[in-house]
Amino acid sequence: MQTILGANGQIGTELARALHDEHTTDLRLVSRNPKPLHQSDQVLSADLMDAGATSRAVEGSEIAFLTVGLPPNSELWAEQLPVMMRNVIDACATHGTKLVFFDNTYMYPRTAAPQTEQTPFEPHGSKAVTRARMAELLMRAMDEQRIEAVICRAPEFYGPGKTQSFSNALVFDRIRENKPARVPLTDDTRRTLIWTPDASRAMALIGNTLDAYGRTWHLPVHGNRPTYAEIIEMCSEAWGRDVDYRVMKRWQFRLGGLVSRPVRELEELLPRYAVDNVFLSDAFDGAFPDFRTTTYREGIQTLADADRRDAPPA
Repeated sequence: MQTILGANGQIGTELARALHDEHTTDLRLVSRNPKPLHQSDQVLSADLMDAGATSRAVEGSEIAFLTVGLPPNSELWAEQLPVMMRNVIDACATHGTKLVFFDNTYMYPRTAAPQTEQTPFEPHGSKAVTRARMAELLMRAMDEQRIEAVICRAPEFYGPGKTQSFSNALVFDRIRENKPARVPLTDDTRRTLIWTPDASRAMALIGNTLDAYGRTWHLPVHGNRPTYAEIIEMCSEAWGRDVDYRVMKRWQFRLGGLVSRPVRELEELLPRYAVDNVFLSDAFDGAFPDFRTTTYREGIQTLADADRRDAPPA
């Protein structure tokens, strides 16, 4: 059996599909309010803040995938995410379960330097410190040989469904709502985004590859790194209309943060949008040469097509 901890999020949902279609139909989906995606899915309600509930969720699993997400709330992250990680590590150690952890890049330096699996942690801000702490807890457990695990790290993502990211919220969601897109700080820095189905398919593949364990992998991204201006141009072509956008300056985010918590939470990450974001997945590309990534144009066209299908009749 393979278990997804945090199965209700978009990454967990896409992961369940990838595992079911390509690896195993013996799946357990775990969240506070899990919903099956396939007839064969086993669902289990559990709070990962509860060590006993976490142990029961993992019990009997060959592999557990940790994809849990929380709203962008710094205090909530600091309070809950490290506790969840410790509970999951303990549960996997108790039951002899392999762990696959879906991680992000918040702890990386906020510079234009290319990011690899060897990039050192330089966390700035509460959310970055929390994510670094989670990764360090797992790496320590791996070094101590308490569990067999692997870290799958991804840059900012975009994708279908209820994908939560700042690019989705500020750009793609607003385009779907026929509103001007909002671009953080500048429209001419290079961005690396990962298509959520690609991230989940790659994580499923790594988790089911025995010799992939014991290290960190950067999940695969398409080599072309467009600017926001180029992304907006692709959106105009995909939606078949001129898409308007506005570049939001730092002072506008600070002003908005006075009345909006989500905007306040974004401010910690703003320096990352002032420089190129070059996330490299060369190691994965070399190890899994047959894995095909989705181009930005293909991903954006998929979002536009879904928007047209979901639109109410005229």
